[in-house]
Amino acid sequence: MRKIFKGKNAPFSVTLFVAVLFCVTGNAQVLTPLQNKAITQARQGEIVNLDGFLSTKIPFIDYQKLVLPGPQFIISDDPEYIHFPEAIALQENVEPGTVRLYAYNVNGVTEPRKMDRKIVALLKNTGKGPMHVRMLKYSSQVPSSNYFNIGKEGLADYFNSEIESKVRSVAPGEVIAIDEKQERYIVKYDDLVHGLYEFVIDQPGEIAIAQMDPAAKSTEALDRIKKIIPLSHENAGRGVFGISNYQIITRDVYNTASGPVQIMLADGKVDPWVTGIEGVSGEQVHLSGNYGVMYDIEVKWKSTDGKGLAFITWDANAGSNQWCNGMGTSMVVSKGKFKAGIVHLPVDSLITKGAPEGIVIQVFPPSKDAAEQTIHIKYSPPGASCLPVPLVLVPVDVN
Repeated sequence: MRKIFKGKNAPFSVTLFVAVLFCVTGNAQVLTPLQNKAITQARQGEIVNLDGFLSTKIPFIDYQKLVLPGPQFIISDDPEYIHFPEAIALQENVEPGTVRLYAYNVNGVTEPRKMDRKIVALLKNTGKGPMHVRMLKYSSQVPSSNYFNIGKEGLADYFNSEIESKVRSVAPGEVIAIDEKQERYIVKYDDLVHGLYEFVIDQPGEIAIAQMDPAAKSTEALDRIKKIIPLSHENAGRGVFGISNYQIITRDVYNTASGPVQIMLADGKVDPWVTGIEGVSGEQVHLSGNYGVMYDIEVKWKSTDGKGLAFITWDANAGSNQWCNGMGTSMVVSKGKFKAGIVHLPVDSLITKGAPEGIVIQVFPPSKDAAEQTIHIKYSPPGASCLPVPLVLVPVDVN
């Protein structure tokens, strides 16, 4: 994953008390007529020039954050780069029920030389009876060095996936590849293997991520490969995490007459990192970035000044360090000017690289009687991109 902006000059280094206030006093962020026109005439997901408008000083809107029931959640991103020709990068026990696995690992082998590898997510039946496995959500990308594209498309594929009818049977002690495509992929040096899976099992199991020779049989890896890479705490994280789903609900009904505000998620301060346990070491771990955590966002709003509401996002930390050199993501948004569904952000290029570039997520017209309306967005922090990804609510003239 990419690094999160940190340091004494971090633009979001404000106290939680200040961060969650619904404050509009002194809000000087005002769209020019040309910027208003650019937003309202843009295609969904298009980049627009908002020079002088986008700012980390736009007030934050207060919200409730509720933990929703969700699957056992496992992520493999420590190490991000697997430097050993054959090694286990993650090994975790899971109980019968639903499991979400986010695999994010790169072939980083340079010694004795750069070489092609295979990286496979494995599932072993550790129970006493046959295990039945059914995929509920599936996102798998061809290994590539284009990390931005993989992270962006990976989220879109996950949101777009549906429950599979196929049920796989795994005998006690048997090992299978969770993603059968990974058996066929050749992972070149510096290529990322990316998979986001949600599946249900009816026996206890063991999940592992293994890197090996492309000719090796991955289902034998857990018996043959003895090297388990120690936890480093240098990347996003690895382990089993206790929270997989959040619901975000704005506390007050936002009024366009109040001016622009922003929803801040996955910054590690207003929205802290989820915690878990790494199974091999037994250490408590943090998931820096909350990658793979799903957010259901509900915004209540109204317009007493006749303005519509645009949802804008941007890369607020572009260029802040060597890792924060762009942002690309995908979200699911409810109907407005554009139909409901998945939107690629941005749609007209691979990534956005910071101000003055803003991306139009959706535009919502006002109701005729200033009645309250509700907007729904499904979001997850994008792999490979710098965080956080602000969601900016911008009043616009839509006539």
